[in-house]
Amino acid sequence: MQGVLLFIHIVVCLLLVIVVLLQSGKSADLAGAFGGYGSQSTFGPRGTATLLSKITTTLAILFMVTSLMLQVLEARKNRSGSVLPGGEKPAASQTQQPGGAKK
Repeated sequence: MQGVLLFIHIVVCLLLVIVVLLQSGKSADLAGAFGGYGSQSTFGPRGTATLLSKITTTLAILFMVTSLMLQVLEARKNRSGSVLPGGEKPAASQTQQPGGAKK
């Protein structure tokens, strides 16, 4: 289960990088080069949400979900509540009476 989820997570990461790099900036037209907002679109220079922005949003959500699922699976595997090395809870120690007195 964890191996399959890790594979999906890596694929989502790579796709997210590719989709983000394919997108153009907010001012990609000629008017944006001179600081103007004159665009051919009715909704301004940004326009409506494009297919790439919808894919980016979906991949970002998948990235967060797979990240959280991997963390939960690792925490359950360790049973310590922490995925950091050395995050285990210390063992309970016996308490001594002052002065080392025995009964």
